[in-house]
Amino acid sequence: MQGFNEFIGVINDFLWAEWFVYVIMATGVVYTFWSIFSQYRSLTHGSAVLRGKYDDKNDPGAISHFQALSAALSATVGLGNIAGVAIAIALGGPGAVFWMWIVGIFGMALKLTEVTLSMLYRDTSNPEEPLGGPMYVVKKGLANLNPKLAGLGKVLGGIFCVTLLVSAVTGGNMFQAWNVADVSREYFGIPEIASGIILAIVVAMVILGGIKRIGSVAGRLVPFMVLLYIAAGLVVLVANAGLILPTLKLIVHSAFNPTEAAGAFMGGTVAYGLILGMKRALFSSEAGQGSSPIAHAAARTKEPVREGVVAGLEPFIDTIVVCTFTALIILTTGVWDRSAEGKLVNTPEIFSSLDAENPNRWQIDDTALPALKDNSLTLLPNEEWKVGDEVFAYIEGDANGDTANNLSRAFAAVVEKEGQLKLEWSSIRSESKPKFKDGEVYKNWIGATLTAKAFDTVQPDLGKWLVPLAAWLFAISTMISWSYYGEQGIIYLMGKKAVPTYKVIYCFLIIVATMGIFNTTEDIENFSNLGTGVMLWINIPIVIFFGYQAMKAYHDYIDRLKNGKMGDDFEAPTIEELLAKK
Repeated sequence: MQGFNEFIGVINDFLWAEWFVYVIMATGVVYTFWSIFSQYRSLTHGSAVLRGKYDDKNDPGAISHFQALSAALSATVGLGNIAGVAIAIALGGPGAVFWMWIVGIFGMALKLTEVTLSMLYRDTSNPEEPLGGPMYVVKKGLANLNPKLAGLGKVLGGIFCVTLLVSAVTGGNMFQAWNVADVSREYFGIPEIASGIILAIVVAMVILGGIKRIGSVAGRLVPFMVLLYIAAGLVVLVANAGLILPTLKLIVHSAFNPTEAAGAFMGGTVAYGLILGMKRALFSSEAGQGSSPIAHAAARTKEPVREGVVAGLEPFIDTIVVCTFTALIILTTGVWDRSAEGKLVNTPEIFSSLDAENPNRWQIDDTALPALKDNSLTLLPNEEWKVGDEVFAYIEGDANGDTANNLSRAFAAVVEKEGQLKLEWSSIRSESKPKFKDGEVYKNWIGATLTAKAFDTVQPDLGKWLVPLAAWLFAISTMISWSYYGEQGIIYLMGKKAVPTYKVIYCFLIIVATMGIFNTTEDIENFSNLGTGVMLWINIPIVIFFGYQAMKAYHDYIDRLKNGKMGDDFEAPTIEELLAKK
């Protein structure tokens, strides 16, 4: 499995090239200025639309504006907010949070643009089951520009759907299942595969009902889980109120200055924190990814821009509000750079693997378990080692460009051998022979588990009960929405007859994700970034090429809104009418 994860890492290095991340951000900046800061309209007019002020049951669509936003948010407000933020901080440091904010702000304009395009080109021939998304934008949009391009548009739409399916089964499904299984095992000793089976059954019960059931469930589940999480987060932040302002200063300072290694944090350069923060924010908010437009296309409205304005609220709620809460909880409690949980009694031997095909691969002898320190920040009273626990220690070796030092992590798992618990180390890669830095051992709390430990520092067992509950709710909500996104991709590619088979495979992959294919923070980071990356590569060009149409529609809508030309007596212009206007 290690070779597979390294292969995925190579693909991600290409997908997430720094220049492409900057292109995504530049796109959000352009549409922010082009729309004259549509973020304001989303926060004001968008909120009025959500309250039902403009609802009309006779408009085409299957679900209300609120249900459409909830369905989209149920995909975005997920473990990316609990686990993704923790991963960004654990790997990139506090500065990563600042770049998440930047993506959240400019992502509001990006989200408005892509959803407006989806609404302009959606298929409402069956008002109860509208079809929309980037695949229809590029298919119909190119055909409108030139009938000779119809075939190209259809192919590009198909390519988008392939990337959509990749993202649905990776970040939208398996990433969620793995994190839930990990935190459930850590706190309650539940076998990971058992969590996977339960998740698969619950998700199957919801997705069999289609978008109406998904919208109904999301409309109830999303507000409850967000309010629950924020309420519990306030308990932690009130307890650490004096650290909030210094933490905010640390976030901003670290965004423009390297963060040195300290405790469990290995160190991070400005560039590494920037890329990690942007990647995690794009994964969490899905801005520019092209997924949310599929959910919003089902909204009941005759005004395409109206749903786009509502969609602009997603990155604000997801990234500016929920992700910030998680970041402050982790940073103010100090779990991100905590002291070691133990120290090796004897430094294990590191020796060459003698593998001719992998000459830079090194092996580490099994070692005895170190004693857990009683005063460790994140350990609960009477906590003990158990089979399945993951740990890491620092090794000194090749220069690390991401951390601006020569440190990297060596990972080990707690296993039972010959009636004793031991640390079984994974092999490591280094051109020169590495050595252990100091023998300090840290529990490898990944994602949601790290966030849970932050809650525990304020009130023992608070994280134990809250975060697993939130993780289950967030994961289920995300998986049901992403199942719908993938379903729409299958319909475009193969037709409705293939949907039942797709749903079975989707639920089966939930179980697969909990069968031990991921072991480290880097593994799950690679896998979730794969899905997000492939979608961005096809959708961002679509948004850039057709975005002027969304901006025409947006400014036309705002002008009519200002002049009171809304309601039954006024029809929104068609895409052809918009393009004919000068």
